[in-house]
Amino acid sequence: MKRSRLAVAAGFCGGLGLFLAAAGPLLIWAGAISPIFGFSRFYLLGMLLGVAALPLALGALHTTRRAAARGGRQLAWLGCGAGAVLLALLLHGMAAARGVPPINDITTNPADPPALSAAATKGAGAPAYPAAFAAKQRSAYPDLAPLQSALSADRALVRAEAAARKLGWQGVRVLRAEGGGALHAREVSAVFRFVDDVAVRVRPRNGGAQVDLRSRSRVGRSDLGANAARIRAFTREFQSSQGSGDSREARLAEFSADQRMASPASARSASRNFATARDKRGSRR
Repeated sequence: MKRSRLAVAAGFCGGLGLFLAAAGPLLIWAGAISPIFGFSRFYLLGMLLGVAALPLALGALHTTRRAAARGGRQLAWLGCGAGAVLLALLLHGMAAARGVPPINDITTNPADPPALSAAATKGAGAPAYPAAFAAKQRSAYPDLAPLQSALSADRALVRAEAAARKLGWQGVRVLRAEGGGALHAREVSAVFRFVDDVAVRVRPRNGGAQVDLRSRSRVGRSDLGANAARIRAFTREFQSSQGSGDSREARLAEFSADQRMASPASARSASRNFATARDKRGSRR
């Protein structure tokens, strides 16, 4: 029985598409290729092959029907299944991009954004916030605004560090200054290992503190809303711990962070004292 060419083409495109879409993240995780190369040259190419495989497979299912006496029906089903999966992934990505502006730098204070660490551009100098992004981000994310806290600037910075660590940010680095300071960190995406840089600035304001954030993706024109979501997550964590009377873990993290400004030995001693006092309170209840 002669094999259908459509079925061969559909099976080839679908199988290769699945292979490339899976190989991209795997090679990125192995450190063999860069995230942007794995995404654009492997994953996206796999998506395109899947889009091509689906109509070919539908045609191949017709040409390999029993009456047509053509072989390759299994290849047709392979192309159909792989194409459907890859098309669904592509549509999911397109849906995530819908409704968010094509920008990759978000801040709570477009008029005076916090400065990012120079490490965000591998020592080439801290990247400036693009002025053209301000109007777009205000329109898309009107809820993002500076955080106002009744805490002193020093205490607010300690609270910001505790929130950043609880959220799992990497490379958290605190730069303290008189009456406040700044925090620099980064977050890495789970699948493609894209790096986003974060800056948190704390300054005294009206007897309390003002906390400004900025989150920027190192690559890509659009962040698919990831940076705004990160700022919102930080805001919720910072405000919830502030308004809940502080959980034991948050108080311990802040207490230890305060002690780190003195010495490592005093930090360990302070942590032990805090834990002992906590256990005594628990035993009296």
